[in-house]
Amino acid sequence: MNIGQIVRIKRETLNLSQRDLERRAGSKITQTKIAKLENGAQPNVTIESLRALAEGFGCSVVDLLPEEDKHPRQ
Repeated sequence: MNIGQIVRIKRETLNLSQRDLERRAGSKITQTKIAKLENGAQPNVTIESLRALAEGFGCSVVDLLPEEDKHPRQ
């Protein structure tokens, strides 16, 4: 699972539109960027965008990362 898929699932679970998420994030990330991220058109995401999304969801940045990126690599 990638970050875009995680964002979509979390957003839909909270019953938010992309525009709602943009507003909750204080407009620090646009609905267009959210759509591109969710659709895979923008596979890379900046830490600033991750922070804005986390703020919009009321969670930590780590909560938006795929499981394989949450653990130290050996």
